[in-house]
Amino acid sequence: MTQPVPDTLSALEDLRYPVGRFNAAAAASRAQQIDTLRQLPANLRAAVSGLDDAQLDTPYRDGGWTVRQLVHHIADSHANAYIRFKLALTEDSPTIKPYDEAAWANLPDSRLPIDTSLALTEAIHTRLVTLLESLSDADYQKTFRHPERGTVSLTTNLAMYDWHARHHTAHITRLRQRMGW
Repeated sequence: MTQPVPDTLSALEDLRYPVGRFNAAAAASRAQQIDTLRQLPANLRAAVSGLDDAQLDTPYRDGGWTVRQLVHHIADSHANAYIRFKLALTEDSPTIKPYDEAAWANLPDSRLPIDTSLALTEAIHTRLVTLLESLSDADYQKTFRHPERGTVSLTTNLAMYDWHARHHTAHITRLRQRMGW
């Protein structure tokens, strides 16, 4: 007989994964995923609009990144995603280089004002969405090799970054709701 999950564990899961864990099988349509990426810059700007430095330096959960780190992380991560798409489109299943997200989030540039990363996210997504909308079904079957995750198709990578955009934006919007900001 299994024991019920305590409410505190359930609450922690909700804080960590406000839109649920990534599930490629439950992904939205390709058009919806691309639209999520198209809307991310505006949604992210809206999520952080009006926050002061103290609020930006508030973690979205105990032990989690601050809002400022999340904004910089999204720019870092989606820049890497853009490069991975381009590598897979121009090379035969290239092996990509993973990076230590937590270490990047603690570098000095992650303490900068967020405007730089908001602008970077907007620029990356302008190019990324243009690229994604131009791809054929065959292009989406192309792959790259991730040393820790194995072979990843561009279909799966798109689903992952659709989730990633919604996941981190929800970290910020749910923190704002909990804090009454």
